[in-house]
Amino acid sequence: MFAVVCIVALSAHGQKVNTQSPIAEAKGSTASGTSIYIRYNAPSVRGRAIGKDLEPLPGKVWRTGADSATAFEINKDVKVEGKALKAGRYALFTIANGDDWTIIFNKDVHKWGAFSYKESEDVLRVNVKAGKATPFAEKFTITVSKTGKVDLLWGGSDVSFKVE
Repeated sequence: MFAVVCIVALSAHGQKVNTQSPIAEAKGSTASGTSIYIRYNAPSVRGRAIGKDLEPLPGKVWRTGADSATAFEINKDVKVEGKALKAGRYALFTIANGDDWTIIFNKDVHKWGAFSYKESEDVLRVNVKAGKATPFAEKFTITVSKTGKVDLLWGGSDVSFKVE
């Protein structure tokens, strides 16, 4: 019995849990029956300046969250901002350039951050305009509406794209 307790304790001790950027999920279903599932780590601003001390940095690929790349999964073929995207699981990356953002769906979902990101593995890119987040989003949050609108709320920005 003592050996079992020691093994369990050592196993638990070896696992790292990031409490500063906890795992979060966004789920939704559209009227047409498309299921949208997004899994990400949610960082907090904590007094830092987004774009200077904190990602996203202007013009740089961002993992759209913290730690592992954000996973975006759909059960049916869809259109994102009018462009075709096949059913499946993708890494969701973004590039911020002020009010202009690029939303990227990449086929390599097993990445830590965007350090080994390859543009050649992109499946789809769409460009959108950022709006204002009200109130200020201290914690990075993704939401999915019943109409298929996906919102990325971070600091003073609300970046959204439509999934149909």
